[in-house]
Amino acid sequence: MTFTTRFAPSPTGPLHLGHAYSALLAHDMALAKGGRFLLRIEDIDQSRARPAWETQIYEELQWLGLAWPQPVMRQSDRMPRYRAALGQLSAMGLTYPCRCNRADIEAAAGAPQEGVPQFGPDGRIYPGICRGRLPSDATDKDVIRLNMEKAVQAAQLRSFTETGPGFAGTRQLDPEQLISTVGDIILVRRSMGSSYHLSVVVDDADQGISHAVRGADLFEATQIHVLLQSLLDLPTPVYHHHRLIRDDAGKRLAKRDDARAIAKYRTEGATPQDIRKIVGLPASSG
Repeated sequence: MTFTTRFAPSPTGPLHLGHAYSALLAHDMALAKGGRFLLRIEDIDQSRARPAWETQIYEELQWLGLAWPQPVMRQSDRMPRYRAALGQLSAMGLTYPCRCNRADIEAAAGAPQEGVPQFGPDGRIYPGICRGRLPSDATDKDVIRLNMEKAVQAAQLRSFTETGPGFAGTRQLDPEQLISTVGDIILVRRSMGSSYHLSVVVDDADQGISHAVRGADLFEATQIHVLLQSLLDLPTPVYHHHRLIRDDAGKRLAKRDDARAIAKYRTEGATPQDIRKIVGLPASSG
């Protein structure tokens, strides 16, 4: 398989230094191996995605010196593919519709118990209120969840290779951990047609991603993705979870942190090599 990485931003705000680091690192890793660097636009949340932000993504990545094959994969064009993947999981009896809102889940979760996690990589761990509902009961107001207990029984649980600093090694999926610290994740969100977890797994497989390069904040979600890969009979890439770029107070950068936006550095006269230096990457040879 060709060494293939990707950068997959959402067009919901300006790119910041953390995005620059992730994109440049994925690009440099592919270049060093004579491989491919791909761009994907993760725009399943059409309520927040904006064409102007997508255009700015292209402009700023090109300014950084990056190039990628055309056409660019856009998630909003791929809903039939996500529905097909969901259909596979539903045919295996692993999904159910859920009508709970946040208040319902908070109330059912009750008081925290010592030693029992309340939150996992998908947010608050779902207490199973709707687990008995059938797929045929679903309405357009429901989300679709994965029954984690059934999923770990159905899957041939895999290991995955991690190469990121602080995480490196071979990691084996733990069924008990998936049930107790992850729970029944959302596969399809209301009005979105998919979820991050389902989409990223399908997209990485369809793009032939051999090495998924992304921030350390997504490391805990990897067990979800490897489980879905196993259930859907998709390949598991090598994962490289990199350090996060933080502000002066040590807080992870977010899109609302305009002070670290690439556009601001450009306006102030910074060069692409300046950005590389700021985020701790070697100068480009190009």
